Amino acid sequence: MLSWENTPSLRPMLRERAWVEVDLTALAHNTRQLKGHLAVGTDLMAVVKADAYGHGAVAIAQTALQHGATWLGVATIPEGIELREAGVTAPILVLGATNTSEQIQAIAQWQLQPTLCTPRQALTFSDAMGRLASTEQLPVHLKLDTGMSRLGMPWEQATEFSRLVYHLPQLKIASVYSHLATADDPNPAMMRLQQQRFEGAIAQLRQAGVNPPRLHLANSAATLTDPALHYDMVRTGLALYGLPPAPHLSRTLPLLPVLQVKARITQVKPLAAGTGVSYGHSFVAPHDMHLAVVGIGYADGVPRLLSNRMEVLIRGQRVPQIGAITMDQMMLDVSTIPDLQPGEVVTLLGRDGTNCISAEDWATTIGTISWEILCGFKHRLPRLTVNCPQQAPFSTPTR
Repeated sequence: MLSWENTPSLRPMLRERAWVEVDLTALAHNTRQLKGHLAVGTDLMAVVKADAYGHGAVAIAQTALQHGATWLGVATIPEGIELREAGVTAPILVLGATNTSEQIQAIAQWQLQPTLCTPRQALTFSDAMGRLASTEQLPVHLKLDTGMSRLGMPWEQATEFSRLVYHLPQLKIASVYSHLATADDPNPAMMRLQQQRFEGAIAQLRQAGVNPPRLHLANSAATLTDPALHYDMVRTGLALYGLPPAPHLSRTLPLLPVLQVKARITQVKPLAAGTGVSYGHSFVAPHDMHLAVVGIGYADGVPRLLSNRMEVLIRGQRVPQIGAITMDQMMLDVSTIPDLQPGEVVTLLGRDGTNCISAEDWATTIGTISWEILCGFKHRLPRLTVNCPQQAPFSTPTR
């Protein structure tokens, strides 16, 4: 991630073309709202994989931990190492698969906690930890596949799997968890079936003498849907960033969008009737107009599929984008805005005055999901933190 805010020579350049603003006060608010929604004793995991869904993992993790989160979730080992190098000491669960001796060594060195999905993986971890001659057991999290058909041991084999891990001397079971495939669907049938499978598997584990210290099942949608799904911990991603995972969950908690995307006008000029705009002339001016060029494009993460189908905000007013979105630029119809000047700010996502454009709006327009929109903003767009709440110091992790 381009993290230029502490580089004096580059600081003036940050808002010259286009940038992402990350509102840490909104993030703190969302964290408190989610934590307050949970039963006392239920932990909140902030899922900060994919650079915190494009928001900037370090700042998001630190702020979430200061306002109620107690765990962090990442997808890869480098994501976890980045947090450790920034001084984050909270437990970090690696949600993705890890298997090689190099990965296991890094997990142990950086005090990360892996997900185990198969007996073979568990044996590989145990053997590697033995070769490291570690005097401490490695906390591991057993993942069960209850219907996602992705990572995880089939739930019917949970007892055999957990007993194997339980008796491996180098490993310590820290949790058993699963992931819901349809928690954002208003029809809860499949979600309830997965919950039943999960609880059935846990009951069999306990009968076999394995008592996991922590259970977790809920993603953002399940967290907002039903407290019975919270167990000992919930894993929140999209809701943490202020977006509802489904329309029917939009009023459950008063969440605030954390991310805004802004850019500057680079040129304003008249456009005569009949003149085509951009590659392919997919837009031809129906009458005399005024056009503005903005310094942001699909190489920054604005989907080209939004061409001629999106609006932006200037001076609190909605204006349409026209012509094909190009790699580094897009064009706008600014005929309704008088005396527009180069350098004025355009809000692509976020609020300006009484108007707001969200990642959900873009996702609905092009038939995708909010997650993909947020994760799509490239890192040549600097992330600028705004409205920073009071931050506590972080200590360097012990390794």
